[in-house]
Amino acid sequence: MSIFDHDLDDIDLHEYTSKAYLDYSMYVINDRALPFLGDGLKPVQRRIVYAMRQLGLTYQAKYSKSARTVGDVIGKFHPHGENACYESMVLMAQPFSFRYPLVDGQGNWGAPDEPKSFAAQRYTESRLTREASLLYEELNQGTVEYIPNFDGTLEEPVCLPAELPFLLLNGSTGIAVGMATDVLPHNLGEVVNACVATLRNERLPLSELMKELPGPDLPTGGLITSSTEELQRVYESGQGTVRCRARYERENGDIVVTEVPYQSSPSRILEQIAQQMQAKRLPMVVDLRDESDHENPVRLVIVPKSNRVDVDRLMSHLFATTDLERSLRINLNVIGLDGKPRVYPLNRLIRDWLRFRKITVRRRILHRVEQIQRRLEIIAGLLIAYLNLDEIIRIVREEDQPKPVLMQTFSLSDVQATAILGLRVRQLSRLEEEKLNAEKQELSDELAKHQLVLNSTQRLNTVIRKELQEISDKFGDSRRTSIVANVGLSESYADADLVSNEPVTVVLSQKGWVRVARGHGTVDPITLNYREGDDYLSSCLARMNDSCIFFDSTGRAYSSAITALPSARGQGEPLTSIFSSPAGSRFVGLVSSDTLEVFVANSYGEGFRLPVSAALSQVKGGKAMVVLDENRELVAANPSQEDSIAVLITKGGRILALQSHEIPVRQRGKGVRLIGISRKDLFSEDDALEFAVSVAPKAKVTVTSGQRTMTLTAKKIEEYVGKRGNLGKRLPRGYTKVSLVRLV
Repeated sequence: MSIFDHDLDDIDLHEYTSKAYLDYSMYVINDRALPFLGDGLKPVQRRIVYAMRQLGLTYQAKYSKSARTVGDVIGKFHPHGENACYESMVLMAQPFSFRYPLVDGQGNWGAPDEPKSFAAQRYTESRLTREASLLYEELNQGTVEYIPNFDGTLEEPVCLPAELPFLLLNGSTGIAVGMATDVLPHNLGEVVNACVATLRNERLPLSELMKELPGPDLPTGGLITSSTEELQRVYESGQGTVRCRARYERENGDIVVTEVPYQSSPSRILEQIAQQMQAKRLPMVVDLRDESDHENPVRLVIVPKSNRVDVDRLMSHLFATTDLERSLRINLNVIGLDGKPRVYPLNRLIRDWLRFRKITVRRRILHRVEQIQRRLEIIAGLLIAYLNLDEIIRIVREEDQPKPVLMQTFSLSDVQATAILGLRVRQLSRLEEEKLNAEKQELSDELAKHQLVLNSTQRLNTVIRKELQEISDKFGDSRRTSIVANVGLSESYADADLVSNEPVTVVLSQKGWVRVARGHGTVDPITLNYREGDDYLSSCLARMNDSCIFFDSTGRAYSSAITALPSARGQGEPLTSIFSSPAGSRFVGLVSSDTLEVFVANSYGEGFRLPVSAALSQVKGGKAMVVLDENRELVAANPSQEDSIAVLITKGGRILALQSHEIPVRQRGKGVRLIGISRKDLFSEDDALEFAVSVAPKAKVTVTSGQRTMTLTAKKIEEYVGKRGNLGKRLPRGYTKVSLVRLV
């Protein structure tokens, strides 16, 4: 017989695939990935707790092999992979994952560095924790419904009668189809306070609720740096992020990290810092150690270069560039009491859990009321028996079927008659009758109290509130994560920040070779070793994190970070390899970027003071700052101060000194006539301005002509001070051909 001989239904492929995918999606959402609001557990977690409870592995029992529990879970309730089941069990045992672990484990259950480094299930042992008892203590009190397990041979609870909102206590993470959940852990005492406040006022505003529950309390401690407004927006919408950073302290000059953000790996953090040290992105850190041990689960030691390092700024950089600070996602997407997933704001979530708790407590009380009523019925029958003891004994001895006779004679129920027939001879004493009367009175009083609670919402709320407060007193602990909302945002170092500000001396040779020597005054630039045919031209004092501006004979200015210049260990590098200067030009001077002004002068005796800020440029080809007419070139560019004196010397040995204030300040241009030139037409070589230096007070100048050298002191320089544009004076005899002028 062919399959085509049977009756078949034609189904549209789109309809079939849509239904199949939707069925699968709902299965993943409801039965695997998302937690239930009531007990805060996913199905596999619930089944692990239930199976361990059925095995008697409570916190008072001995430890049992984890493989035993996993076998029971997957064999009876959760027919999926044993590795996945065991991983869920491990997560419930890790104190760095769950704020209040539900499984108490012995053996290797993983570490913050490698949460999945746990031992195999055949090696570890486990039992439930004391906190887990709050999930199952009311299980046999009629509080929850049971459904058949996957093969119909056993029953399992739909949910556990949680006495606390474990969803908020331990949080949850899961990825379903088209949705996910991320709930962070919170402090037990604060959660209880929030529940109690909501019981008193169900319409309590979120801002008031957050006074009781200000934010997450993470298992690994740390600091939450999100502001109160940010946290309120997250809790109001049920979605958002929370910033968490590590906690550190100073210890003998070292920085010791004692707590890291939730779900961060200390070894990964050390690796991230080490990578920056190798890349020379942390010059202020000289050593890094991991001193974590059993007593100190997290102890990362960062050793600064010196006690002058700004520790707060350093840590701000590390917060921005490593896992010492993380943004933790919050998405309060859980399965509600109606069995449908939705994103809850915090106050709605607490209200719905309290509704779950009210249903649970009401069912527990109703279950107890039924027990009391059954017992009172039995006691009433037994008391009838004590009042008619002789007749009952006769009926039992003489009648073939005493039960129906007893029921008919004394108007007893089946339960009462059965209880009477089950009495032992020693229970027929007067003392037993008194005990029954006392028990009847006690049960009647208890029944009356329960009836009052069942008939009053306010009394029911009072019962729940007292139970919550008792649990808080018994299980509550201090907050681990501090909420510090007034700290600034973390910020990484800029490139300039990573350069030390140590003093350096930048040296420029006559042929345009540059080098950087460390220190001020530790090296004499004049006595350095220069290339053959080359010699010292100029130098400036600066800091390593400064920039340096070079001027060439065409009047262009070139800027470079000092860190990009070569060290003075060799003879340096030519500036032509760094900048694109015009052919035939030569470099005539340099200044540091922290200088305010630079004095510039050309060969025709014209010049001005130029603000250094105007000369800064990022262009490799430089920036034209001095306008030069034909046959003129820039001959000098050196730092200038308000009280300095400009000394100008021509090739023919004429000298003129000008007060700095007589030289105007220009942003750019040709300048003004500083020293007079004897001929108005094309001037002779001897008339050309050869040297121009800006001399600070009390500084000296050496003038070299051939083999002769003379020193001009500050007092001697004052003798040559004249008016701007003057021809100046002649230097002493023998200095008519000046070859070199230097500041001393």
